[in-house]
Amino acid sequence: MKYPLKITAAVAIAAAALTSIPTVASAAEEFVPLLVYRTGSFAPLGIPWADGKLDYLKLVNERDGGVNGVKIVYEECETAYSTDKGVECYERLKDKFGGATGFDTQSTGITFAVTDRAMVDGHAVVTMGYGLSQSANGAVFKWNFPLLGTYWTAADVMIQDIAKKVGGEDKLKDKKIALVYHDSPFGKEPIALLEERAKANGFELQLYPVTAPGVEQKSTWLQIRKSKPDFVLLWSAGIMTPTAIREAQGIGYPRDQMYGIWWASSETDVQDLGDAAKGYNGITIHNSAEHGRVHDDAKKYLYDKGLGSDTTGKSFGSLAYTRGMMISMLQVEAIRTAQEKYGKGKHMTPEQVRWGYENLNVDQARLETLGFAQLMRPVKTTCEDHMGDDWARIIQWNGKKFDVVSDWYQSNPKYVNPLIKTLGDKYAAEKKLQVRDCTKE
Repeated sequence: MKYPLKITAAVAIAAAALTSIPTVASAAEEFVPLLVYRTGSFAPLGIPWADGKLDYLKLVNERDGGVNGVKIVYEECETAYSTDKGVECYERLKDKFGGATGFDTQSTGITFAVTDRAMVDGHAVVTMGYGLSQSANGAVFKWNFPLLGTYWTAADVMIQDIAKKVGGEDKLKDKKIALVYHDSPFGKEPIALLEERAKANGFELQLYPVTAPGVEQKSTWLQIRKSKPDFVLLWSAGIMTPTAIREAQGIGYPRDQMYGIWWASSETDVQDLGDAAKGYNGITIHNSAEHGRVHDDAKKYLYDKGLGSDTTGKSFGSLAYTRGMMISMLQVEAIRTAQEKYGKGKHMTPEQVRWGYENLNVDQARLETLGFAQLMRPVKTTCEDHMGDDWARIIQWNGKKFDVVSDWYQSNPKYVNPLIKTLGDKYAAEKKLQVRDCTKE
């Protein structure tokens, strides 16, 4: 009886050992981790964003058979927009299936927390439209990619649009512009750019932090009623956004003098308000308010087959959903770009995919092929520039839907580039990082 027991014990020990072995990649698989927040105060934004990210990865597998035959594997990890949970997700997922191809953290706070770790671990941190704005400086931030734009992009474009409304940048002098912001790294990120703009253009910048989750804003808007700013910039997400618009209505502040960051400019932010939000301005990453052929492909290959991620019928095609598709597309294109250098149809390591992010060249022909031609303009990254072209447009709520009401904008390098250089160099000095010589890369 002792001998079988020993065998049983040995088998149990062996089984336990096997479960502790890190998951490895198949030769025909590539791992894309999905940090999401389907719960918590930001869930109205997080759910469609997560659905869009997930659907595009499914679409690549269903429509294209993967990336040159290499299937995408993925796993969601719920953060509830908590930095601690986000770090836990990063640590749990980073080495699965041969190594994560890149983390779209879906949170500026989580980005701040994992950036130093990712540099050491060798994993790309991909932040489309958020994160550390100075990480556009690829010479300093080898592993960070704030693709398509940052909060400095958004803030500068808002000021440009305001200047156009008042008759030119010289007319900004002595205007009052208020920033109502989520009191977190996310909300504070545009302040550096706005301060530079205020100095250069002569307007008064008023700062109004709002404690998370942002459901209590009455005192903030009473201050705004008293100070009478000419325009209000809203850096919010989730339930903070409709709360702010209701408070603005309550004090009689014109919604057409309000601008919301792209995370405060989705249908879920205003659709329940209807005409109460009419005139409210938002900003889009590239042209994400439009629909493209990629939406038709998602319907054909996923939803018509019961494979779509949106089970409620509320996410598909929304602005946040489209932005999710855009970020997953860029992640897939980084894998594809890496394969062009290191071998088509092969599994790419995290370092090889990092090279792909740094050498993206998604031209107009490629956007047409992918079905994104109406949603984006071409984007190209380099060793020096980890952001690529930061196009944006202004949208406005008409009571029932958002309309695109501006032509294309880009951030003004006169204000943005010095900040990228100065704050990038400061970060390198504080962290004792070696700045890369991109002429030798």
